[in-house]
Amino acid sequence: MQVHALSPDDREFCAAFEGGRVSSADFNHRSHVRLAYCYLAMEGPASALPRFREALRQFLQHKKIDPAKFSETLTQAWLLAVHHFMCRCGSTSSAEEFLTRNARLMDSKIMLTHYSAKLLFSADARQTFIEPDLAPIPRH
Repeated sequence: MQVHALSPDDREFCAAFEGGRVSSADFNHRSHVRLAYCYLAMEGPASALPRFREALRQFLQHKKIDPAKFSETLTQAWLLAVHHFMCRCGSTSSAEEFLTRNARLMDSKIMLTHYSAKLLFSADARQTFIEPDLAPIPRH
């Protein structure tokens, strides 16, 4: 059985993010993927999604960032992608180990291999999850 654990640093990162102590400038693509890994490691896919979604929306609100920046499709697609890589890579002891072993996830444009830009960045994709139009995201 695969186990994906969190380091104390991962736990502090989650607490800092949820507590509004991560700056907008520091929340980059890597941080986004790390947060997805942390929630999946803590809660599994079904419970991770609502927590991930809410944390991202709260972050936007707390940092006074236009809520239209949130994308339901990107949120769910990245969670699915991280989960897929978690299922394939074997056990990990931290987000850092996971990210190091799955460097492909650091390509922020990877979703464009699954979605056309027109669909991915559409107003509909921001509001609701839309399935990929180019290639499916594997599900486990």
